[in-house]
Amino acid sequence: MVHFRSLLLPLLYLSPALADFADNANTAIKTLQDTWYNVDTGLWDDLWWQSGNMVETIARFGQRDSSFKQAAIDIISNTYAKSSNQHGHKAWKNEFYDDMGWWAMGWIASYDLTGDHKFLNTAKDLFEDMTGGWNTPCNGGIWWNKQHDSIAAISNELFLSVAAHLANRANGAEKAHYQNWAQMEWDWFSESGVINADRLINDGIDKSSCKNDGRNTFTYNQGVILAGLSELARAKGDGDLIQHAYNIANAVISRLTKDNNILNEPVGNVLDIQSALFKGVFVRGLSVLNENKPQQAYTDFLKNNANAAWSRARKSNGVIAEKWQGGSNNANAASHAAGIDVLVAASRLG
Repeated sequence: MVHFRSLLLPLLYLSPALADFADNANTAIKTLQDTWYNVDTGLWDDLWWQSGNMVETIARFGQRDSSFKQAAIDIISNTYAKSSNQHGHKAWKNEFYDDMGWWAMGWIASYDLTGDHKFLNTAKDLFEDMTGGWNTPCNGGIWWNKQHDSIAAISNELFLSVAAHLANRANGAEKAHYQNWAQMEWDWFSESGVINADRLINDGIDKSSCKNDGRNTFTYNQGVILAGLSELARAKGDGDLIQHAYNIANAVISRLTKDNNILNEPVGNVLDIQSALFKGVFVRGLSVLNENKPQQAYTDFLKNNANAAWSRARKSNGVIAEKWQGGSNNANAASHAAGIDVLVAASRLG
């Protein structure tokens, strides 16, 4: 396991509310590391794409909290050294474009934390592999996988977000390359029909009819696009893109919450090891949007959900369960990582 140095924050420099969120995030990350991190593989609970998400979250907290920065670098460096070929993959590449997108986002955040170009170059390499998924029979977009089985919202959102993030970390012709890809993806995505009349994003596009598949509006599908649009708006100086992001974020707060605006996955069953992470993806995307273009409603939402996750969903062993409003005993590495996401998002407010 990774050994943490002292994780107590210098409270003198933080407001009490912010200090609590940061302190709680520190504690939750220590639980994550002690319970699920395998130092030999660099993965958490032998999970694949979820581990890419955890890299991003840990890097984002390392950026926010100077007392945690070196611990974050140690974890990320070990995962970078050990995880690339796990599960039979090569250099974090496999058959699924969304999996590669998650890892690319993790390495972009790692670059932001460290300034080490190896992380950024890895993200660029993953993105170029993702471009091989363009073009579906629905006049654009990328496939979910290399077998062309389906057209998923999440792979397209990640394609946009990775491109937009890279555009803001490049210059000249390279910046234009990534910006053009991100804009081309948004032009397709916004006209594809995957955004429904409620301004929520369904799970994908039917590859035969090229229409919205009508499947669940999972929270992670709403979150990735927020970060992508926010970064593309920043790259282009285009405020209209921000308004599209606001529309989606507002729809989530209106339609995908319960029990006093606590984010809720729109499924009736217990969340599995994949869907238990989805809410974390949403709050991470909302955090990126709110940091670029703050809204008091989003700040309040993030704080409210962070308080709920910590006070209502945390079990006696410190693991955060799937329902932040409480009432669930389903707690695992993914649900805990989602809880860390909302604590980190709240800690970055200010």
